[in-house]
Amino acid sequence: MAKDHVFTCQACGAIWPKWAGKCEACGEWNTLVEETASRSVVPGALAAPTGGKKSKALAFVDLAGEADPPPRLASGISEFDRVCGGGLVPASAILIGGDPGVGKSTLLLQAAASLARGGASVAYVTGEEAEAQVQERARRLKSADANVNLAAETDLRKILEGLKTLKPDVVIIDSIQTLWADGVEAAPGTVAQVRACAHELVRFAKKSGCVVILVGHVTKDGQIAGPRVVEHLVDAVIYFEGERGMPFRILRAVKNRFGPTDEIGVFEMIDQGLVETPNPSALFLGGAGERPSGAAVFAGVEGSRPVLVEIQALAAPTAYGTPRRAVVGWDSARLAMILAVLETRCGLSFSGRDVYLSVAGGLRITEPAADLAVAAALISALVDQALPSQCVVFGEVALSGEVRPAGRTDLRLKEAAKLGFERAFAPPQKKNGTGGVEITQIKHIADLAAALGAVD
Repeated sequence: MAKDHVFTCQACGAIWPKWAGKCEACGEWNTLVEETASRSVVPGALAAPTGGKKSKALAFVDLAGEADPPPRLASGISEFDRVCGGGLVPASAILIGGDPGVGKSTLLLQAAASLARGGASVAYVTGEEAEAQVQERARRLKSADANVNLAAETDLRKILEGLKTLKPDVVIIDSIQTLWADGVEAAPGTVAQVRACAHELVRFAKKSGCVVILVGHVTKDGQIAGPRVVEHLVDAVIYFEGERGMPFRILRAVKNRFGPTDEIGVFEMIDQGLVETPNPSALFLGGAGERPSGAAVFAGVEGSRPVLVEIQALAAPTAYGTPRRAVVGWDSARLAMILAVLETRCGLSFSGRDVYLSVAGGLRITEPAADLAVAAALISALVDQALPSQCVVFGEVALSGEVRPAGRTDLRLKEAAKLGFERAFAPPQKKNGTGGVEITQIKHIADLAAALGAVD
């Protein structure tokens, strides 16, 4: 074996033959770290099988064959099971990331206790805390009576040997950035260590049939730290989101080989831990009654679940030459597009006003169907006139001002009717499946401005 020294970017995982101040792959500065890469010097090592034995031929199957769906292991936390696609799948690996203090360890400790009470064998390995700290959290969460096998260790070799002896059903590793493998000449948390440890743990999950749940740190941009290859190795990638100062936490799946993506689970953080929220629409909408100007209720869909959330806008006279645009919970580039469409297609001027937009409750919206609700909130704030009471808004706005249909309209309207809403501003659609909600069809964004009294 010969060893080569390479330089690996700690932000994106790109490998370079020499050091540079800037990584040309991702554009980050001062992220290249020297590492040792081993390579085989024996040419043609894979030309013939070792020992003179013939290798077994690769078996192929027909694409039209039928296979049974994978079995599921219920965690006892319905919101967590929903995001995982209906429960944990044996021989799978799950990666959970989130900001520091958002509640990742709390959620997984509650899930471990619930699984253990259900009869599953659970191992909880922490590399960031002492055993006494985890035990203290378990007492606070009233989970100390659960038969969870706890260990504090960062040596991957010792962890794998202990797991092979214990043979658990579920393994929780908190966190992957703290582990180190003695065969890799790099510090814990570097790209080489994270990649090697994740590969060994995923391989252990596939061979033993247990569920491995990995906790991952996130960068300042909100992405899971370490090489992107870790997200490709695992079967599911879940982000735990939550705004500081808000009690609500959103568990969101961005990758799932055994279920739908973009599924969300909603929790509320209290003194005794995380509590499930089966009806997030009522949570995000807050109190009932008349809403002030600048507030619009958006009927959205997150994964397979309809969610109603309030979008708030404020258009205040600017005190400086350049108006300010501030956004919380939505895409700032999309706000700029909606403002441009309103000014160009409707003649509404926001050039002399600071615009502030916020999604109430700490939820982040990425769905294009929120365009019309944002436009309604902006128009309402500009003319200082509230939207009609008990009204929801949804639809995608094109650059031409045309309002395009949104998917799963029936699901949105049924959720609105369940919460007492009687009217909707929506794109043209069929009348069936409205759930008793009166629909005001908005073909063009100018129709919305006219309905709100902004234009004649």
